Amino acid sequence: MTGSERRQQLLIVARALFAEKGFDGTSIEEIAARANVSKPVVYEHFGGKEGIYAVVVDRETQLLLDRMVSTLHGGHPRVMLEQAAIALLSYVEDSHDGFRILVRDSPVASSTGTFSTVLNDIAGQVEHILAQQFAARGYEEKLSALYAQALVGMVALTGQWWLDARKPKRDEVAAHLVNLAWNGLSHLEHKPRLLG
Repeated sequence: MTGSERRQQLLIVARALFAEKGFDGTSIEEIAARANVSKPVVYEHFGGKEGIYAVVVDRETQLLLDRMVSTLHGGHPRVMLEQAAIALLSYVEDSHDGFRILVRDSPVASSTGTFSTVLNDIAGQVEHILAQQFAARGYEEKLSALYAQALVGMVALTGQWWLDARKPKRDEVAAHLVNLAWNGLSHLEHKPRLLG
């Protein structure tokens, strides 16, 4: 096996273990044993558990971020909301181990960031779209950041719940998310007030 093939094998093994047991529950010994290598091989490639974990988190973070940002490409805002919800839920469905790793608190700083950093990046993209829509409809543009965080958080937290529930099906979950978000957004009050 070449060095790059060995590195990839170790990443696959470590990813599965981190998803199953978390960072604290996984040891270098387990990674090495599942990969049928000695511990020094893991240390040689990654310097330790923190190193391999950081690479796994960085890869998953970039995969999710690329998937989400690539869906925000113009068109009607409702369609973009649908595409973003489906993109996140598809990532949960296709990469449930990666999503489990990302939603856990990361004890190791990664170059790309944590799940909350990814969500903030996505919210930043959504904020620009909302600002344009708010301006066109006479709403305060400065509130687009608040609404972007609310929308992204709603989809992300639903994704965490759906990771284990898996019912209803992905597109139905996305349709309900969009229904709540869109119908709520389409009837926004210009100056909302609490009733109580």
